[in-house]
Amino acid sequence: MWKERLLEYMRSEDYRPSTVQELCERLGVESAADFRTFVRLLNELEDAGDLVRTKNNRYALPEQMNFIAGRLQLKARGYGFVIPENEAEADIYIPQSALNGAMSGDRVLVRLRDERGKGAQAHREGEIVKILERGNDRIVGQIAMYTHHAFVSPLDKRFPEDVFVPRDAVGNAHDGQVVVVEITSYPTATHGPVGRVVEVLGYPDEPGVDILAIVRKYNLPEVFPEDVLANAERIPLEIDPAEIARRKDFRSEIIVTIDGDDAKDLDDAVHVKRLPSGHYELGVHIADVGYYVKENSPLDREAFRRGTSVYLVDRVIPMLPQRLSNNICSLNPQVDRLTMSCVMEIDGQGRIVSHEIVPSVIRTAERMTYNDVRKILEDEDAELRARYAPLVSMFELMRELALILREKRMRRGAIDFDFAEIKVRVNDLGEPTSIEPRPRSIAERIIEEFMLAANETVAEHFHWLGAPFIYRVHDDPDPDKIIHLNLFLHNFGYRVKGTAGGKIHPRALQEVLNEVEGKREARMIAMVMLRSMQQAKYRPECTGHFGLAAEYYTHFTSPIRRYPDLAIHRIIREVLTRGSLSPEREAQLREFVADASRQSSERERIAQEAEREVDQLKMVEYMQEHIDEEFDGVISGVVPFGLFVQLDNGIEGLIHISELSDDYYVLHERQMALIGERTRRVFRIGDPVRVVVIRAAKEDLRIDFGLVEHLREATYVGGEGPGAIVYDEDLTPKERRETERRRREAASRAGGRRERDDKRHRVRRERSAEARAGVRLSDWDDGEDEASSVPGDMLTGDLPYDAWDEEYPDPRSRKGPQKRGRRAAPESGPAEDGRGIRGGPGATPTRRGGYRTWPAREAGERSGRGGSEGKPRQARAGERSPAKRNKETGKSGGRGSRSKRKR
Repeated sequence: MWKERLLEYMRSEDYRPSTVQELCERLGVESAADFRTFVRLLNELEDAGDLVRTKNNRYALPEQMNFIAGRLQLKARGYGFVIPENEAEADIYIPQSALNGAMSGDRVLVRLRDERGKGAQAHREGEIVKILERGNDRIVGQIAMYTHHAFVSPLDKRFPEDVFVPRDAVGNAHDGQVVVVEITSYPTATHGPVGRVVEVLGYPDEPGVDILAIVRKYNLPEVFPEDVLANAERIPLEIDPAEIARRKDFRSEIIVTIDGDDAKDLDDAVHVKRLPSGHYELGVHIADVGYYVKENSPLDREAFRRGTSVYLVDRVIPMLPQRLSNNICSLNPQVDRLTMSCVMEIDGQGRIVSHEIVPSVIRTAERMTYNDVRKILEDEDAELRARYAPLVSMFELMRELALILREKRMRRGAIDFDFAEIKVRVNDLGEPTSIEPRPRSIAERIIEEFMLAANETVAEHFHWLGAPFIYRVHDDPDPDKIIHLNLFLHNFGYRVKGTAGGKIHPRALQEVLNEVEGKREARMIAMVMLRSMQQAKYRPECTGHFGLAAEYYTHFTSPIRRYPDLAIHRIIREVLTRGSLSPEREAQLREFVADASRQSSERERIAQEAEREVDQLKMVEYMQEHIDEEFDGVISGVVPFGLFVQLDNGIEGLIHISELSDDYYVLHERQMALIGERTRRVFRIGDPVRVVVIRAAKEDLRIDFGLVEHLREATYVGGEGPGAIVYDEDLTPKERRETERRRREAASRAGGRRERDDKRHRVRRERSAEARAGVRLSDWDDGEDEASSVPGDMLTGDLPYDAWDEEYPDPRSRKGPQKRGRRAAPESGPAEDGRGIRGGPGATPTRRGGYRTWPAREAGERSGRGGSEGKPRQARAGERSPAKRNKETGKSGGRGSRSKRKR
């Protein structure tokens, strides 16, 4: 009673921070008992972060005091982000110095400090002022034993501090083992975390320890509590005939399940038949798990806590005990099962003419697999068609209806990213045996379309009933990300239409995918577009699904493995049987669906992270057996420090920029490419490459590649738009030979300097070490006249690339007479590169590795900084040229000159 009145008053416009006495007077708290209850409520709300108490003991809402509550996510480098509980709020950047003892996963209260950056790069920065709830009480790591204590180094790099373990708290752990440590003292500003070993997993190289460590790291519960198992054991494995009599009987229909070969929890079955009207009848029958899992029972509370089943490469961590998931709730063939059915009448254009949602009972005819259905429909396997002869005509009708539904979905603008699923297979010891992409066949598409139709129908039905419900939503993309996507697409001559108002329709994105289909940049554009989208989540409000172009959408079809599906099944039955909900029950359910939506979204993210990490772990382990072997792949990501390459089998690794030693490469963000400063050689997202595996480390889940061959060479010729990058395959043979000759010359110049560069870097490291040891720089002299080998040491931050056309002209300009005043590069001898640096061996050495972000400027600004097109930059009035400065100092490197003057 007091809580609702208090929060309502504090949210009013005329509220000002008030003391306890002022609040009691305002709300009419008079008796001593009411006062004690009211003070206890204030303390609870303060501890939960719903209220803030000032230094003057006045209470206010967090947003009124510039505070925001949220969940902290730390990064490996020590900083983090707070994801606000209010989804409308943007994430808040937290520097390492402002963590104040908070750890990754903690629920915290943040004080906003300022906003940094402009435009798309703008972000809010804050400081953690209070830890509301600890997110982790256990950490998985490797223990290092010392004489009187031990330290545990967390495997999760988001926990940057080692955990101190007293000697009497190490248990049976031995040096080097992977252990689970329970935090007994959380970090503060003056000391790190302290803990005790509660479980020893084993040595890192023992079979199964690696995946078990990830299971413990994400706190995935493998064992069900005793009361949950006892609750499951009390559920009968036979169906009550009285319950069958209360349900619609579909046992006379030909119904099948279609799942993967290794699936055991069969929770969806379908049937399709032609109606006399010529329409189709589609029945989607889902296991009625909610009938067995009663609200607020031990089974229900455990399912809520888990949120979802987790599918790892060698095991499944189920949401429900096997007695339910693999037995009484699984739609096994030739046995009666209780279901919730959505039966739809669909016309020839894919429109749902009518539908019925009812509790039901079914008996499936066959347990089909995707492979068998694919062979029946696509391969027309004679043996399988004979074996399943009574079902073949229904499968063909299913294909016909699925294609109609897909066509309708694509017409309304749904986005279809046709990426193959990566399947990792392991043996009994957990060792990876094969990694292969698994493309979607017609069998997967049939089930996908039927489940989508059922989910949309159920969501629309209960939205208009106004009942409390859990919806699956996908928000519109962030406008800034769409702007960046459009800038990227402009480089290829495409654009996303209808973005002027900051809001787009998914059809605009699908039209771009249709336009690029079959072209060499298709995969690259699809990947960039996918990264521009928001993440789908659960919400108690029906706000639509952008990617599916669906106004109504929910998850109805997998109650064995997803808690939202289970929860709405119970709501559906309650609404269908009672007809309406009392105001008290409706308020109770609305609070429940809000909590379930938040919990399910969070558990889904945790499950996805765990599944991805296990897959990556096994991919790294797989590649450890293929060191020094070569593979074909595609550049899947471009970052300042290198290139991410995805192999044909789906494995992704990094070519570090230090491996690209023929030039100094910088990131061009709009082109999503690394471009050589001197050669203008281009490595662009989507380009095919051949790589060699040089490293695969399980410690940091990293695979390093070396570049063997770039299979689609290209040259940057300046500017933006489709003509900024010219691929060699688009040139004439003569132009291609000329381009290759220039690259070889540049690589030869770089190679001739490499040995001297290595020596110089080594000398500089030794000098730094001596300086740290107390040796004066003036005492050191190797007798060599040091010359800077780093062009960037003599450059400003701006890079006038257009001024380099004199030495590296556009290959297309060589087809006839010289154009636009460009001069051909000399066959031999030094040439200026447009920055006052002479070309040729020994004069313009290249940097090995490193990175700098490509500057964004207009063409006019480039020419202003770099001089007129095709001409080297001229010294400003009163400015000495580089040559003159070098002559005066006797050095081209500033540090060497200062050292000599000091001596």
